Amino acid sequence: MPIESGSCAAARQAKQKRKSHSLSIRRTNSSEQERAGLQKDMLEGQDSKLPSSVRNTLLELFGQIEREFENLYIENLELRREIETLNERLAAEGQTIDGAELSKGQLKTKASHSTSQLSQKLKTTYKASTSKIVSSFKTTTSRAICQLVKEYVGHRDGIWDVSVAKTQPVVLGTASADHTALLWSIETGKCLVKYAGHVGSVNSIKFHPTEQVALTASGDQTAHIWRYIVQLPTPQPTADCNQMSGEDEIEFSDKDEPDGDGDGSSDCPTIRVPLTSLKSHQGVVIAADWLVGGKQAVTASWDRTANLYDVETSELVHSLTGHDQELTHCCTHPTQRLVVTSSRDTTFRLWDFRDPSIHSVNVFQGHTDTVTSAVFTVGDNVVSGSDDRTVKVWDLKNMRSPIATIRTDSAVNRINVCVGQRIIALPHDNRQVRLFDMSGVRLARLPRSNRQGHRRMVCCSAWSEDHPICNLFTCGFDRQAIGWNINIPALLQEK
Repeated sequence: MPIESGSCAAARQAKQKRKSHSLSIRRTNSSEQERAGLQKDMLEGQDSKLPSSVRNTLLELFGQIEREFENLYIENLELRREIETLNERLAAEGQTIDGAELSKGQLKTKASHSTSQLSQKLKTTYKASTSKIVSSFKTTTSRAICQLVKEYVGHRDGIWDVSVAKTQPVVLGTASADHTALLWSIETGKCLVKYAGHVGSVNSIKFHPTEQVALTASGDQTAHIWRYIVQLPTPQPTADCNQMSGEDEIEFSDKDEPDGDGDGSSDCPTIRVPLTSLKSHQGVVIAADWLVGGKQAVTASWDRTANLYDVETSELVHSLTGHDQELTHCCTHPTQRLVVTSSRDTTFRLWDFRDPSIHSVNVFQGHTDTVTSAVFTVGDNVVSGSDDRTVKVWDLKNMRSPIATIRTDSAVNRINVCVGQRIIALPHDNRQVRLFDMSGVRLARLPRSNRQGHRRMVCCSAWSEDHPICNLFTCGFDRQAIGWNINIPALLQEK
């Protein structure tokens, strides 16, 4: 009778052990339903203040974690047994594996590599599972704090910008690629005025600080200043937009988008002639804003310059040059004669007009892609957003490095800061809108489920801190603007 070698015996032993473990795995899988049922009964028997839907979600998530760890534990045991078998073979016979001599040091290296991979897999699985749990709680909390109040539908193309009037009556303004700007009643969602004086995409809209006058920037290489007169309609009772029938997010297709023809933008009064047209740029005017006091306005253009104009005479006061590529945005300080411009050259610049004889400029470098917007906050801070998926908070007295950095999973578009509460609203390319504080702590994410929220890229956000119904507005390329009610005290308490 032939004598079986030590290596063959070890191989057979390892095979039998793997077989026994595969049987164990099948037994484990067959008993999962029984264990899940038992856990559910135990959970239901306990006193809890959690809603049943939340408890069921928790049970499901913890069950997934347990199954993942169980599978990883079994894989770990198998790896350890294989390592032991290899050690035994090498110690007894010194044979080669895969045609190469495997020393004890090499074996240790291989075992260490396998253990490292397993450790990384455990960490990844644990992180993913716990992130899912935290995300579940965060979404539920956000829905309670951030509620959709009103949708403003009437444009025929994407909306680039949204703004809130600073004077009474308080109205909402939207600027669209359909060559128009619309003014809306915040309470009723009815279109009040249409401005149709541009022959290109309207890229920006800003309201005068003290008068019923609007400033719009356009792809027709001009900026227009136009006066409006509105009378707010009586608010009508509306259905609650916040009742939700489920928890899961829904993906939307183009057929779900509003067509823009069913709302009343076509029968509202139309303004076609501006009070003043600002015409010094040689490219698309992408943004415009009023300097404090409203006697001057600044524009930003794809011709790589920003221009400062006298509103009464329409004359060019200063041409601000220095950016190496197209400008993307401009913003003015609410109380001082300061301007900040952002550009595709990955920088933004601060322009100081407080001293008429000195127009100093500071360059802020810190992003690695297009700076999509930079806005002033209370005090001496500026917040910048970029296509590099980061948002940075800067101190104007120290431009070398940001004091806080927010990292996201999508490009950031035109941001806006709630000055009184120091909350940053971030609109994203991936249709999300997230809220952060000035130190970079995430506060909430606006709901985007059950046909709530935007269905395409969110282009801009704007806070209205004093409005009793809506205090945050967003707009996107799904051709609608949305008014949200953010329970700020509850939001800060959750923080």
